[in-house]
Amino acid sequence: MKITCVGGGPASLYFSILMKVVDPSHDITVYERNPAGSTYGWGVTYWADLLGALYVSDPVSAEAVRRSSVHWSQWDTHLQGRARVTVEGAEGGYGIGRHELLRILTERARALGVRVAFEREITDPAETAGADLVVAGDGINSVLRERHAADFGTVSKAGRNLYTWLGTTQVFESFVFAFVPTEHGWIWCYGYPYSTTHSTCVVECAPETWRGLGLHEVAEADGMALLEKLFADVLDGHPLIGQENTGVRWARFRTLTNRVWHRGNVVLLGDAAHTTHYSVGAGTALALADAAGLAEALCQDARLPRALSRYQRMRKPPTCASQAAARNSARWFEHLPRYIDLPPEQLIVLLGRRHAALPQRMPPWLFCRIDRALETLAELPGRRRRHD
Repeated sequence: MKITCVGGGPASLYFSILMKVVDPSHDITVYERNPAGSTYGWGVTYWADLLGALYVSDPVSAEAVRRSSVHWSQWDTHLQGRARVTVEGAEGGYGIGRHELLRILTERARALGVRVAFEREITDPAETAGADLVVAGDGINSVLRERHAADFGTVSKAGRNLYTWLGTTQVFESFVFAFVPTEHGWIWCYGYPYSTTHSTCVVECAPETWRGLGLHEVAEADGMALLEKLFADVLDGHPLIGQENTGVRWARFRTLTNRVWHRGNVVLLGDAAHTTHYSVGAGTALALADAAGLAEALCQDARLPRALSRYQRMRKPPTCASQAAARNSARWFEHLPRYIDLPPEQLIVLLGRRHAALPQRMPPWLFCRIDRALETLAELPGRRRRHD
């Protein structure tokens, strides 16, 4: 099969790897518009179940990913001026630099015979005319998808809060939530390590806080200085770092959905098909799962239309479930004033349950009381422990 992958992100690269592992005779080219080593973002997160799945699909790249990742087993929540709460996790999570992940996948793909062409943007349909399969892995702003957005049933909805994705030389030892009060409302960050020298730090706040602090108009250097001052406790003297090409860019997160994921011989993969709010850390895992699902569907049925339909049936339900959880999580932060003044132990319970809809549909104190009662019941002799 001749396959053209548009977009050189994790989804396209991993799909090309899996197809070559199954059948080295596949003719696969991955086109990436940016130069090699150029990417947005800092580190990405994933969890133990993804690592296990990677080892099953391709042990070589899985081992390289594991060696380049850092692991944490606890979550620290800082409520400035009130408390610091640490929660131990059974398995914890992993972080890896996005640059490093792309390097690993690119090298593995090339070693298997995949052609990876950088600084090559595909804009003309004629450039993919000879391919049996065209994989649209070109992200949330996919050019291939937008040509036929009505057919795909593309819907994009922006959230309320604003966020910026930064890096820092502060190497966190855990996943960190830090909530800071200001005279204009709360501002908070999510931080996690992704290497032995750097961490990701995503800063978020409500629009009125963003404007009240002057972040909508302040010079970039002054804005960074303000954020460093606000989060001085967790940064511990370390600087925040903007993106290499775009600096500090504030945006509202866009949740993308598509009614169908394929049209003719074009199939959507990763962020071109769906996005999930960053507060659940599922984007990379879903993209790699898409790659594995598409490769599996193509191996199970040589008839392309049936294989692409199988892929959609396999991947759309779990993705929709993840998006629902992510929307709940995003709404929880959008309604932070509803929870932030609760006693710290109750706030932590609700923070941990933010992916569910129920806590947002009942009084917070009542949910915490019920949750505690269920935990107590589960600890009684003869009762099985409840797992969330």
